[in-house]
Amino acid sequence: MSDTAILARDLVKTFGPTRALDGFSLHVPAGQVTGFLGPNGSGKSTTIRVLLGMLRADSGTAQVLGRDPWSDAVAVHRRLAYVPGDTSLWPNLTGGEAIDVLTRHETGTAHRHRRAELLERFELDPTKRTRTYSKGNRQKVALVAALSRDAELYLLDEPTSGLDPLMEAVFTEEVRRLRDRGRTVLLSSHILAEVEKLCDTVTIIRAGRDVESGTLAELRHLTRSTVTATTTADLDRVRRAPGVHDLAVDGGRLRFDVDDTAVPQLLPVLAELGVHNLTITPPSLEDQFLRHYGDEPEHQTTGRRAAR
Repeated sequence: MSDTAILARDLVKTFGPTRALDGFSLHVPAGQVTGFLGPNGSGKSTTIRVLLGMLRADSGTAQVLGRDPWSDAVAVHRRLAYVPGDTSLWPNLTGGEAIDVLTRHETGTAHRHRRAELLERFELDPTKRTRTYSKGNRQKVALVAALSRDAELYLLDEPTSGLDPLMEAVFTEEVRRLRDRGRTVLLSSHILAEVEKLCDTVTIIRAGRDVESGTLAELRHLTRSTVTATTTADLDRVRRAPGVHDLAVDGGRLRFDVDDTAVPQLLPVLAELGVHNLTITPPSLEDQFLRHYGDEPEHQTTGRRAAR
């Protein structure tokens, strides 16, 4: 489908007793930034390796840019760029030489100009040997190599690992530039703020399973907002109102959670009680994340655990 860059269904991948993917499904729309969210060990990197054709799933299907990533790996790789979460480089090469190797099929003036621009933006000295680089600088090499390519699809697996906040801001700007140009990005991360800033849609993975997918607005719709206010009125009506949870009162200040669907019915009640300093805070993606990772998954047992 021309409007779909990646489509995976019911992927299963095991490593001995470890079940890394347990029926995982993923849809990445073309021309958007899709967040792939989960803690370390949830199966994100295993999924990306399957999508790159580096691993073969035990069962299930995957298509990347309309092709099978295992049987058509060479054709798929020509059309995508990849940044791993932990970049290993040739220690005796300079950073510039390593970038040349990683982008050896790219030619032309536009590519050279783009490479020079990214080296400056990420403040990377390409004349130093990579064995002298910090983790952050090794990551910059992978980012410069990937972002200098004019690819259709960018697979970014924990791409800001080791970067300082200033370089993270540069990365954010570059991903937004890709989206503005109609490119597709799959951004794997456990950094919630990063996903919130950049992504149009999000898939949450837990123990090798997709537990939630949708736009940020759709995911927030499933969570609860936090309400704070001050009042001297009797709060029994608030306590009995549908969708209200965990009401706490400290003097004249109250705080509670409310289902988003119940907010329109609750507002008239609060108005009649004469509350002041009313604040309703929508849930962040972190709230959604913790909703799924607060406890160990029920199906997870000894010898059957998720792996990164």
